Amino acid sequence: MTRVAGIDCGTNSIRLLVADCDPATGELVELDRRMTIVRLGQGVDKTGRLAPEALERTFAACREYAAVIKELGAERIRFVATSASRDAENREDFVRGVLDILGVEPEVISGDQEAEFSFTGATKELTGTAHLERPFLVVDIGGGSTEFVVGEEHVEAARSVDVGCVRMTERHLVVDGEVTDPPTAEQIAAMRADIEAALDLAAETVPLERARTLVGLAGSVTTVAAIALDLPEYRSERIHHSRISYEQVREISGRMLTATHAERSAIPVMHPGRVDVIGAGALVLLAIMERTGAAEVVVSEHDILDGIAWSVA
Repeated sequence: MTRVAGIDCGTNSIRLLVADCDPATGELVELDRRMTIVRLGQGVDKTGRLAPEALERTFAACREYAAVIKELGAERIRFVATSASRDAENREDFVRGVLDILGVEPEVISGDQEAEFSFTGATKELTGTAHLERPFLVVDIGGGSTEFVVGEEHVEAARSVDVGCVRMTERHLVVDGEVTDPPTAEQIAAMRADIEAALDLAAETVPLERARTLVGLAGSVTTVAAIALDLPEYRSERIHHSRISYEQVREISGRMLTATHAERSAIPVMHPGRVDVIGAGALVLLAIMERTGAAEVVVSEHDILDGIAWSVA
C-alpha cells in the first residue's frame, strides 16, 4: 500500500483525498475525504482573471489540507487544477500560492486529462459489476466545464465542453451582480440553448448514443441524488451507486429552477455553496439524459479525485 494525497481544485470547489492504494489489487482505502466550496472561478468567465478574494479562499483551504496531509503522513501528493485556472490570465498567482503552501506545483491539466482521471475514478469499481451494461458514459458536471467520456474498461473517446453549474449561472442567471431568484423562462431557455450547443460539440468526438450506462459525477449530480433520495442529511454511502431515474431528475430540475433562494436553502442536504448553482447543474444533467435517452443515472462518489490518487500510486 502507498499512502497518497490527491487534490482536485475545480471552478466551484476544492477537494482532498488521502488514501492507501494498492495498484496490484485495485484496492483503495480512504483515510480522509473532504470538500470546501471556494468558488475559485468567481467571475472568470467575464473578466478572464482569478479574483483576489477567490484566491484567498482557495489558499485558506490549501492550508487546512496541508495540515491533514502532514498529520496522516501521505508519501506523495498530486494537485490537479481544472477549468477556472486553465482559463485565467493570472493563473501564475494561483500556482505560486499553492506551491508555497503545499510544496507541490498544481498541474493545470487539459480537459482530456481531466476526463481520463474522472473515468478511472468512477469506473474502477464498476467494471466488475455484471448487471451494468457497457460501454459506460461518464459525465462529470463541474463548475466551469463538463467532461464526457465513453469507454468499457478504458477510455475510448472523451471531450470537455465549457458548460458547468457556475459558468451557466453567471452567464445566464446573474443580472447586475445578483442571481435572479427564481430565473425567468427566457433565462432558462437561453441557458438550455447553451447546454444543447455544448452537447452538439461533445457528440462530435464522443459517441454518446453508444453508451449503455450513464454514470454521473460531482456535486450537482450527487446533490440531485440526495434530494431524490429525500435524505435528512448528506450521506455519501447512500448516494454512492444510487440510481436516479430520468423522471426524478426532470422533477428536481424543474423544482430547483422555480424555487427561491430561501426554498433551496431549506433543503436539508443542500450545501450552502450550491444553493445558487444547483438549478443550472440539474439542467445540465437533465439535458444529457434527454440527449442520450438514459432512463437513469448511476451516481458515483468516486470521481476525478480517486483517479488522481490512482495516478500517484
